[in-house]
Amino acid sequence: MIRRIRIIVFTAFLALALTVLPAMGKQSVNIGINYPLTGPYSVEGLDQIRAARMAVDEINHTGGILGHRVHLLTRNSASNVLQTQINVNELINSNCTMIFGGSSSAVAIASAEICQKRNVIFFGTLTYSTATTLEGAQKTSFRECNNSWMSAQVMADWLNTHYAGKRYHYITADYTWGWTTEDSIRQVTDTMNQVDHQGALTPLGAVDFSVPLQQAKKNTPDVLVLSLFGKDLAYALQQAAAMDFKDTLIVAPNLTLGMAERSGAAAMENVVGTVPWTWNIPYLYDYARGKEFVEEFVKRFHRHPSSSGASAYTIVYEYKNAVERAGSFETAKVVQALEGHEYTLLKDAQWWRPMDHQSVQTVYMVRGKDLELLHIGTQRMDLFTILSSKPGELTVRPPEEWKRLRRAAGLPETLPAPPQWKGKATP
Repeated sequence: MIRRIRIIVFTAFLALALTVLPAMGKQSVNIGINYPLTGPYSVEGLDQIRAARMAVDEINHTGGILGHRVHLLTRNSASNVLQTQINVNELINSNCTMIFGGSSSAVAIASAEICQKRNVIFFGTLTYSTATTLEGAQKTSFRECNNSWMSAQVMADWLNTHYAGKRYHYITADYTWGWTTEDSIRQVTDTMNQVDHQGALTPLGAVDFSVPLQQAKKNTPDVLVLSLFGKDLAYALQQAAAMDFKDTLIVAPNLTLGMAERSGAAAMENVVGTVPWTWNIPYLYDYARGKEFVEEFVKRFHRHPSSSGASAYTIVYEYKNAVERAGSFETAKVVQALEGHEYTLLKDAQWWRPMDHQSVQTVYMVRGKDLELLHIGTQRMDLFTILSSKPGELTVRPPEEWKRLRRAAGLPETLPAPPQWKGKATP
């Protein structure tokens, strides 16, 4: 008799489980990250995927997004536009409601174009080209990091105080981020004259910078601007250190902890640049949520997170929060929930500017620490000294200037909605 009761109970439980599991399976949502697992920006990509997975784990542990369990689908961009186009289409075909990632602005712009056509939210993680939220701006896309113009504005006062009227030389990655970064620095330092302030373009993924560095050394510049990123910057800094540019200020406009670590403390010594975030900022300014992020990241991965990881982590939470404010995963409603929204997560307040979807935020000017100031042991990644900072409202292009540049490029002053929004209430 007892055995029969057990069988009946077990059968009933099994039947219930079979009816519940499919329903649970429907309560899920896919998001996709297209990040550089390989290629010149792979170090930045590694932090992105680590922090993204950490955010997804935390969100699922607290109930998901609108009760939907989050699945993170991944693709390797290798910082290649053609591969990115394949990846993003595959992720959308796999029902991803949001795509993010990219440590190359060319990759981010290509991703944004596809997501706009297919009516899917896109967030750029590391994409500093001004074009991302100017000529390449899309209604369905948002940039979480700052842009090159904002970085140039943060450095302008310091550079013009110490190096006004001095000779500059530029070595620049030959693609959209490099071009717009060089142009931004030239504008704010009044070094647009390329006869007096020369430069050279280098291919993305270069490993030998000896020729452009030798050309620079012959010009005896006071300031050498390396508009390079990832491995490219690390190789160039190491080679510059070997060539002894000790009387020349080296500027690396957009830095990450990973690039500084790869370059080495000796090559980074006294190099100046900007970051939107670095792991010790929450401790310097007492940002509680930022400290929690750092400590959990260190616990999981036994290293400090970089701005690349912080941006990916923030994006996942910003998407979650926007969906929950909208009460829907529908792209138009999520866009409406994001535009103009102010958020505070790992540092001070940021907000999504409605006209271009740029995250307006504080940016920090930093310098590589003097070797004698570096600590050993657990603080070996404390590589930056913060020189100054400037709030985003003082660094973004004013609205009328942004509109003028859009008109000059033959583009509308407002971001067009995707074709799928026609006939619907447009936010």
